[in-house]
Amino acid sequence: MRGPSTWALAVRKPDGEIAEVNRPIHSVMARHWFFRLPIVRGIIALGESLAIGFRALAISANYAAQEEGEEVETELSRGAIIFAFAIAIGFAIMLFKVTPLLITNWLPIDTTGWFVIVEGVIRVSIFILYLVVISLLPDLRRVFEYHAAEHKVINAYEAGEELTPERVKPFSLIHPRCGTAFLLWVMVIAIFVFAFFGRPVWYWLIATRILLLPLIAGLAYELIRFAGKHQDNRFLMTMLAPGLWLQRLTTREPSLDQLEVSIRALREVLHLEERRGEDLQRVEVMA
Repeated sequence: MRGPSTWALAVRKPDGEIAEVNRPIHSVMARHWFFRLPIVRGIIALGESLAIGFRALAISANYAAQEEGEEVETELSRGAIIFAFAIAIGFAIMLFKVTPLLITNWLPIDTTGWFVIVEGVIRVSIFILYLVVISLLPDLRRVFEYHAAEHKVINAYEAGEELTPERVKPFSLIHPRCGTAFLLWVMVIAIFVFAFFGRPVWYWLIATRILLLPLIAGLAYELIRFAGKHQDNRFLMTMLAPGLWLQRLTTREPSLDQLEVSIRALREVLHLEERRGEDLQRVEVMA
């Protein structure tokens, strides 16, 4: 769970106890106004969230493999984070950017408009197929259960409900600030952005798909951020409905034990933010 100035991780250890780890967030957005500009802040926030995610995954994996009496490594080196970034971003670009482009380029499509639309449809189809396939893996199913637990806890917190597993359980698996919805909107917005660049030679096609990714991610971030602040707007929620439906593929009903872990992570963030003098009404905790 992430707050304005801290993030916290809760993980259930092999012995059944829950371990908590927290770290401060030293964001470049706090150091210069330029990084807080719309779209730019989205690019920065995405990079920071990925870095936090890699660190949290490494910590939880270390706890899962912990032997009795063994100390757990709770930090990743800068080199390890950069390596993880390179692998993850490289895989995503090849699968969701370059592959749909190459497939579309082989098709007998003459007009730029149809080329961009077909490319977008293929990209979204590959993304959905990817989610369906990984959801069949037993280990990923457990990840999706924890993903849903995060959503339920955040929904309960934003509704002012008491944070206990039993009280949190009835809340929705879906949340508008979810990363799944963000990725879908990255792909949809890409259709409109790429339409401005026509259909140049193949190497410029690939270059535009890679170089314009930060801009597209920044636009998608602004959309998701706006939606998170206007969840009572029926028209907006209807427009964003496909991204919310897609979360059904990346969430599964969590157990009370999993909800307890997510609650501990959220409570830790709220406690730390309160100690730092943050107004809890403005804490934007994100899964």
